[in-house]
Amino acid sequence: MKFPLRASFIAVAFALTSPVSMAENIKIAYIDPLSGPFAPVGQNILNSFQYIADKANAEKWAGNNAFEVVGFDNKGSPQESLNVLKTAIDKGFRYITQGNGSGVGLALLDAVNKYNERNPGKEIIYLNHAAVDPDMTNSKCSYWHFRFDANSDMKMEALTTYMAADKTVKKVYIIGQNYSFGHQVTRAAKEYLARKRPDVQIVGDDLHPIGQVKDFSPYIAKIKASGADTVITGNWGADLALLVKAAKDADLKANFYTYYGSTTGVPTAMGAAGIDHVKYVGYWNVNNETYAGKDIVEGFKAKYKDDYYSMATYSIILAMSQAVKQAKSAEPAKVAVALEGATFKSLNGDAVMRKVDHQLQQPLYIATWVKVNGKDVKYDQENTGLGWKTNQKIDAFVASQPSSCQMKRPG
Repeated sequence: MKFPLRASFIAVAFALTSPVSMAENIKIAYIDPLSGPFAPVGQNILNSFQYIADKANAEKWAGNNAFEVVGFDNKGSPQESLNVLKTAIDKGFRYITQGNGSGVGLALLDAVNKYNERNPGKEIIYLNHAAVDPDMTNSKCSYWHFRFDANSDMKMEALTTYMAADKTVKKVYIIGQNYSFGHQVTRAAKEYLARKRPDVQIVGDDLHPIGQVKDFSPYIAKIKASGADTVITGNWGADLALLVKAAKDADLKANFYTYYGSTTGVPTAMGAAGIDHVKYVGYWNVNNETYAGKDIVEGFKAKYKDDYYSMATYSIILAMSQAVKQAKSAEPAKVAVALEGATFKSLNGDAVMRKVDHQLQQPLYIATWVKVNGKDVKYDQENTGLGWKTNQKIDAFVASQPSSCQMKRPG
């Protein structure tokens, strides 16, 4: 009777030390606005991360490892973000994600670099879901930072390539938020239009305080007075919703080319007035050529009564799952090696995490706000009966940009 008992103890000991039992809880700190004017966008993306994490866990994307995404409110402030980062690290988080505001992103990037230099063996990784200042993967590139959105230059390359073919575009007004990203958008718009359509006039260029303007009617009056037929804006969140609302109230007929027309609050602000007048450039549209991601859109809507649009949440969890399995570890130093050069198929097609600068290369979409028709536009947004029609899917190589990154790697 003793031998079987001893054998059972050995079996239990083996089970406890086998790879199957070494499952890890991979905690990701989501550092973005969960209060203030940008809270609706922040909450939507947090819900999106948690929905995809739950899906990944249920379907064992990362084997027996499980993802947990926890929200930390940075109030949209770079300084508050640094405080939150310290709190997250103290709580044992080794991965952070942020996206709403490149000013915040640049502050976190610097802080992550300094922390990792001081704490070898305890590194953290910054998974960037939406902070799109090009400098973050150029002059300020970091081995510990991976961007899963297309940067603003990539989006402007795609947008102006599309605009160049539209001969009705003659007078362009640029308006944006007065911080790093807004400055990058206006620079790129001028440079790329000058290269592709030198006949186009830039008739206005405004930068306004981020998250502070409550009434955009004075800006819309200037746009109207300029005779602009086209507006380019990188505004997001409440700043875009209020801008579009003011344009609707003033009956401005100009076409809007946006980066974030599909984000929370903007569809409702546009309503029918935005039909055929508002477009966006982005990495995905649920009304895509194969309706890839429709199951996620429907499931998210059923759970949260909200729209899933932040596809970077899917790409991040998918890429992390693949990297953790490849590395056979959730240790950031090992996962970083696996993320470099990683290839995977996301909801928009084939994607590559470019090794030279950690900028994801992926297809982009141009889409226009139209009525749902049940054919090429099946899904609406914010229960408006209106949705996004794909005008063009742009291959990754078209929007790709050269990088000035001089990556400093460990060791």
